[in-house]
Amino acid sequence: MSRMTAAHSPLSPADRPPLGLRERKKIKTREAIRTATYALVREQGYDATTIEQIAERAEVSPSTVFRYFPTKEDIVLTDEYDPLMVEELRNRPADESVMDSLRHVMRRALSMSSKEDPEVLRLRTHLQVQVPAVRSRMFESMSETGRLLRGALAERSGLDPDGLVIRVYAMSLIGGLMEVSMYWAENNFEGDLCDLVEQALDVLEHGLPQENR
Repeated sequence: MSRMTAAHSPLSPADRPPLGLRERKKIKTREAIRTATYALVREQGYDATTIEQIAERAEVSPSTVFRYFPTKEDIVLTDEYDPLMVEELRNRPADESVMDSLRHVMRRALSMSSKEDPEVLRLRTHLQVQVPAVRSRMFESMSETGRLLRGALAERSGLDPDGLVIRVYAMSLIGGLMEVSMYWAENNFEGDLCDLVEQALDVLEHGLPQENR
């Protein structure tokens, strides 16, 4: 495995090269679709919100919505973080432990998400817990996130990205983070999300705590 060195963080907008006009337009369209969706869901609920209504509110065609998001559930679940987090993980120093690298990446991602509208973050998390279709799609999307993460972990460790060890480790992390979101929503968004993520990473690193007997 080639040795990685520290690099500029891809999660820092200031460090990334400027986007071209085409990519900026794509991001603007995605954000318009998301904004329209969240506004409609607040007004009339998730089930009553249709792709046609979303398209009209976002001032795009229904086909454009489907081009960016294959399903309505993907509008809620898809964000820009997964590829950036994987890139960030790949750029951590090679002599840093995997868990320290993961903690760094998660802190950066949470820092970015904290700059978003907190009501939107809570709405997205609420929908993941309360809407069966969103929850089901979330489980499906975990496999794609897992594939990306497995590749980065394999590069760091020299292990086979399709091997059992990497697969178990990657999906344990993804499943743990999913449970953090669900726990946070089920408990009325009490507690600091960053602290909950740190607790989840502690479990992944050290296993279940033993009660004093």
